[in-house]
Amino acid sequence: MNVEEYIASGILEAYVLQELSENEMQEVERMISKYPELSIEINKIEQTLEDVAMNTAVAPANHMRGHVLDQIKGKGEAQQKTVVPLTSDVPPNRRLGVFKYLTAASVILAIVSSYLAYNYHQEWKNTTLELNKLIVQNERIAQNSYNANQKIENLEKDLRIVNDPSFKNVPLAGTENAPGSSAKVYWKANTKELYLSVFHMNDLPEDKQYQLWAIIDGQPVDAGVFDSNLERMAQMKSIGPGAAAFAVTIEPKGGSISPSLETMQVIGNV
Repeated sequence: MNVEEYIASGILEAYVLQELSENEMQEVERMISKYPELSIEINKIEQTLEDVAMNTAVAPANHMRGHVLDQIKGKGEAQQKTVVPLTSDVPPNRRLGVFKYLTAASVILAIVSSYLAYNYHQEWKNTTLELNKLIVQNERIAQNSYNANQKIENLEKDLRIVNDPSFKNVPLAGTENAPGSSAKVYWKANTKELYLSVFHMNDLPEDKQYQLWAIIDGQPVDAGVFDSNLERMAQMKSIGPGAAAFAVTIEPKGGSISPSLETMQVIGNV
């Protein structure tokens, strides 16, 4: 699997925001356990969301404080109109009733104030969460658009090479080791440009790579290594005039000084 393309797909952001189905969530968790770099990317996404939440946090509007104080002030003035002066002329049982009324009023005011604060806080959290989702979605769309543009540019570049008559195209057919394998080399001797297009090559162990060779004056010259999952035309090492053939062998990862001829996969004459 191409981990970079998987990250660019935006599925990790959807996983963090819990926008996936249960099966999709389980599949992402399986991929995370298999590819440690996905866990690192998850941490980056969570940190980004946290940073966005902190940077986009909106303080309560100034008028809210005045509105709440006006409400409290209005209730206070209404209470003052009904308050009985606590003088020695008021009977003790009447004083007790006044204290009960004041206590109940302050409790109600505290409850109302708490409700308003909680309600505003919840609205703020919901708004911030929706904003964060929109930001993540926009970033995902922008990344997908960038990836699509990159693929289009790569395809246009490949087409220019394929259609350029100054490039020699050399078909590479499968050997007895890999009869189903095939590839093609595009080579311009005067500029030493060399490109390889793979049609089909077998998968290799992680400690192995394919290596392209140019046969010049009967001697193999290293033209670069590549992996079995090569998806588009790849630029190889510079090869000047004199190449009579090209071949591909299987070598240890990083390549060899000389080819392992018994592992030859494809070959083609110029």
